Amino acid sequence: MALKTRESDGDVAAFLAAVTPERRRADAHAMLEMMGRVTAAPPRMWGASMVGFGSYSYLDAKKKPARWMRTGFSPRKSALTVYIMCGLQGLEPFVERIGPVKTSVSCVYVTNLAKVDAAALEDLIRAGWERMNALHPDD
Repeated sequence: MALKTRESDGDVAAFLAAVTPERRRADAHAMLEMMGRVTAAPPRMWGASMVGFGSYSYLDAKKKPARWMRTGFSPRKSALTVYIMCGLQGLEPFVERIGPVKTSVSCVYVTNLAKVDAAALEDLIRAGWERMNALHPDD
């Protein structure tokens, strides 16, 4: 199965301006600022609903070259999804400090950014970014 979501020239500002509800839009702007500060990389649209920072090359399941964001987020209706592409294994101490969030293998789901420890979330994003840079130094 080919990866359908790809980096595009989509307008990040226009995408974020259309996010609803207002609280999710405010959270998305805060995340944009935080990830920009941590990564020093420009934000790029990935597909229609993800904002990514940086990218790296890998081989997909069929051993074909592919690219994906190093980190990013998506302001979904149910939660602000934060992508930690190296995975959360080994980063649990950061996650535990954040506060009320749900997680999966490489995602942190934040339902209300105002209710979490923003400094801890930033530390998690930084640790994930640094790990991705160590895993993929030449991209």
